[in-house]
Amino acid sequence: MANQVEDHLIEPLKAYLQKERLVTISTVDHLTGGPNVNAISWVYASDERHVLFAVDSRSKIVKNVEGNHHVVITMIANDSIYSISGKATIIQETLEEVPLKLSVAKLEINEVRDVMFYGSKISLEPVYEKTYDALAAAKLDNQVMAALKKG
Repeated sequence: MANQVEDHLIEPLKAYLQKERLVTISTVDHLTGGPNVNAISWVYASDERHVLFAVDSRSKIVKNVEGNHHVVITMIANDSIYSISGKATIIQETLEEVPLKLSVAKLEINEVRDVMFYGSKISLEPVYEKTYDALAAAKLDNQVMAALKKG
């Protein structure tokens, strides 16, 4: 049986991306032309065809997106692993509502693919914790996610 492929986020995936989540983002390295993968958590599905994400403005991700708009976000959700591919653009150079210098990008979704290998499912989603000041982390996370939800 072939893996499921959609041109938009199905409802469980859109719902999953309504709060901070651990995902990986794959971009094309602006210097080498090779793949570049990072873990990020400030992601938000603004609708079924777009995902917003915030990263440090000095991040290599920003330069990579500016050099080549092809991006893939990979996430574990809904008992499986999904790749969300499309074209990203930097829509805000600086996110004014937060104390860190963050940029916001918008991914226009071309394809959502279930990439889990046949005959299996994810039985336990990964969990992470912030290793710096928990109150400061929660405050920053809330500020960034609120700003992303504004669009």
